[in-house]
Amino acid sequence: MKSAAVIVACLLTAGCSLRPANTIVIGSKNFTEQVILAELLAERVEDTTHLKVERRFYLGGTTICQQSMLAGRIDAYVEYTGTALVAILKERPQGSARDVFERVKRDYARRYGLVVFDPLGFNNTFAIVIRAEDARRLNLHTLSQAADYTPHWRAAFGYEFMDRADGYEGLARTYGLKFASPPQSMDLGLIYRALVDRQVDLIAGNSTDGQIEADQLVVLQDDRHYFPPYQAVPVVREQTLRRYPELRTALNALAGRISDSQMRQMNYEVVGLHEDVAQVAHRFLRLEHLDGQKAK
Repeated sequence: MKSAAVIVACLLTAGCSLRPANTIVIGSKNFTEQVILAELLAERVEDTTHLKVERRFYLGGTTICQQSMLAGRIDAYVEYTGTALVAILKERPQGSARDVFERVKRDYARRYGLVVFDPLGFNNTFAIVIRAEDARRLNLHTLSQAADYTPHWRAAFGYEFMDRADGYEGLARTYGLKFASPPQSMDLGLIYRALVDRQVDLIAGNSTDGQIEADQLVVLQDDRHYFPPYQAVPVVREQTLRRYPELRTALNALAGRISDSQMRQMNYEVVGLHEDVAQVAHRFLRLEHLDGQKAK
């Protein structure tokens, strides 16, 4: 009876894990870029340490990944600084890229026992996207210009974007956006298809999305600088780093190594060319000379 009680207690507590020894769990949110980034982290760890990696991808949105970290169900994932600032820390979306990074790094450590690593190199800001033919026909380049036409348009946004402090409501206030009907809430995996198929006329995507290039779409300039910086940063549980300090070296090597264009290309290879995520991640690591040998 005592052993059964211990097992139940372990299942209900964050600090007790039934996973195999020398194994960490890397998670991701539920869109292509996140899975690529998680695979990059996983392969980097597998290539340069003796650790094994369990992959738990497509977990959901920001809140689910954060809760999974705090509960010990995953040990690491990639977050975006602006998202962490607004969605988790509940602070106003303002400040320079460096300021936002330092605030997130400090408060994640202090409040949650999570270590925020240096940025991977690219900034994946929200992107307000329309069809290229509409942009050409109306000579649209900025969100301010588009506001004159949105009363005749339909819009669709991801569920999270509709609820965030740096999401739809603030964007609509900043630019005076009004639409022909209330914006649709839609899964991120469907939102680009809805735009291409003319179900809607404007969507909120991400600036490094492969669909933008694949479908020849246009990103409207955020000319009033509404969105904060969204630098991609690995986040790891402090408890996991204490147990496996070699993770620091493995993941620090990725700092500053992924440019906006490189991330967009990897997304395009998966979404537009239908390549396997692991193949795309492995090729990037090899070309960047980051596929190191395991420690002896």
